[in-house]
This record gives sequence, structure tokens and C-alpha cells, in this order.
Amino acid sequence: MGRVAIVTDSASDLEPGVAAQLGIVVVPLIVSFGAESYRAGVELTSEAFWERMVAPDAPFPTTAASSPGVFKEAFEAAFADGAEAVVCVSVGSTLSGTFKSAQVARELLPEREIHLVDSRSASMGQGLLTIIAADLASAGVPADGIARTIEGRLDDADVVICLDTIEYLRKGGRISGAQAAVGSLLGVKPIISIKDGLVDTVDRVRTRSKARERALEFILAQPVERIAVLHTVSPDVEAFRDEMIRRAPGGVDPSKVSISLVGPSVGPHLGPGAVGAAVLRKRQA
Repeated sequence: MGRVAIVTDSASDLEPGVAAQLGIVVVPLIVSFGAESYRAGVELTSEAFWERMVAPDAPFPTTAASSPGVFKEAFEAAFADGAEAVVCVSVGSTLSGTFKSAQVARELLPEREIHLVDSRSASMGQGLLTIIAADLASAGVPADGIARTIEGRLDDADVVICLDTIEYLRKGGRISGAQAAVGSLLGVKPIISIKDGLVDTVDRVRTRSKARERALEFILAQPVERIAVLHTVSPDVEAFRDEMIRRAPGGVDPSKVSISLVGPSVGPHLGPGAVGAAVLRKRQA
């Protein structure tokens, strides 16, 4: 049985060290500040992105999918490195054109075994599914079995994030200027979810503390297997993590609770000061 290579993209927000340790190949999306474009995670780290993002008078960043050629190169490199098959877990196809690029790349390599999984998620919702795929590959599970298992767990992945400001939703065209003005005046803190390929506003509250409390309620509504706490340079992220561990229904292994800084592929849509989590919920018997 040959080795299976696991590939994802930078919208997964996998820490480079974690990806390297697990042998996961991360294909970079493109982030641009005005005329300057960078490969996310390669030419622009998450930390450097946030320094640029919050700088005075910085242009609002835009993101773009990786090209089919970049995916083709990643797939070919995996096979050249000895892999006999590839499983690629992509950011949700309704959220980005990245999945389509991976599909085109697979069509350019018809003689190779390449399985594509649309995560229907983003950030560490996608990342946690990719980690599961890497664990299965390490255990010797064949590529088709890995793909089927991940597809069977898509409904278990959930992302909930409370935003510190709605200004970046306005900049990204998600809400109108009038809505943003009213929301800012009222100090509204939206709580958003990424589920089944859709970004929804699940609640709006008036204070930062209430927003975090409501986010915890949404995140911990069901028992969880893994948690990735997410933040965009939020100062209270560790306290948020500790509270989540304390309140997790049925308990959760603290070693299964990581903290991830949202990177340049997803961060422009959230803005600084956001905090939340991606979870993989326990399978119901």
C-alpha cells in the first residue's frame, strides 16, 4: 500500500509548523494590498499580514484563489516525492474558486489517483478535517477510504466567530454602508458561522463580553472532539480558550484545543479583534 499525500490550501489557517509536522502540503491563495500581491503563508505570514492590515491608511486587502497550475505543481511534487495517491481538502467551493482550480488540476493529471474533498468550510473548520485526513494517511488508510471518511464528517465541522467590528464586513461588500453606520453607532458585535458552505450571521449583541458569551453557547451546544480557537490578534484569546475547556460538555482533552491566528486568506473578511472557534463535533451514536 503506497503513501497518501494530503494537500489543502491556505484558507485552512493551518500553522506552518503543524502542517510540516503532519506532512500536509498547503497551497497558497493570493492576498493583495493594492498593487502588491503575495502568496499567503509563503511570502506573507499571518503575523505580517495583521501588521499590514491594521496599519494606518493601508489599502483593504483582497484575496484570490490559487491557479490550477499551482495545484498541478503541488500534486506533481507529491507524486515525485513518492506518494501513490493524493487527497486534497479544499476551502468550501461556495466561498472561493479554489476548489474549481483543484478540479482543473486533477483533470490535467488523468493518470494519477487524486481525490478532492470540498470541506464546505474555511479556516480551521477546513483545517481540522485536513488534520483528520493526515492522521488517517499516517495510519495507512488508502486514499479512497480517507476521502470517504472526511466526506462523512463534513457535517461535524462548525466555525463560530464573534467580530469586534462590522466595518470589515462593509469593506468587503458583505453589508451596506448604511447598515455599517447604524451598527457602529449601536456598537453591534455580529456573531457569524461557517456551516455547509454558507456564512451566516447567527446573532448580534451590543457588547464584547456578551458576544463572547453567546459565541461560547453556540460553539458548545453539542459535545466536541477537537477545538481550534481562532482569533485575529485578539488580546483575550487565551482566557476564551480556558473558558471553553472549562465549559465543554462532557469534557474535552486540553491537548485537543489549539489556538490559531486567522491568516491572510480569511482575515480580511473578519477584521482585527475577532475571536471564536472551529470545532469538530463528536459523532452521535
